[in-house]
Amino acid sequence: MHLTIAHISPIMSVIAGVLILIMPRLLNLIVAIFLILNGLIGMGLLKWLHF
Repeated sequence: MHLTIAHISPIMSVIAGVLILIMPRLLNLIVAIFLILNGLIGMGLLKWLHF
């Protein structure tokens, strides 16, 4: 399986959803990290990942 930048956002969504179900007290932190990473990926600032 070949991962690209387009695959990262859905994978992050699933991970964030599972973490929120397991630890609802961390909702603010999980959502903040998800939004920051999603924004960085969208702006192309994480091209160093070479996916």
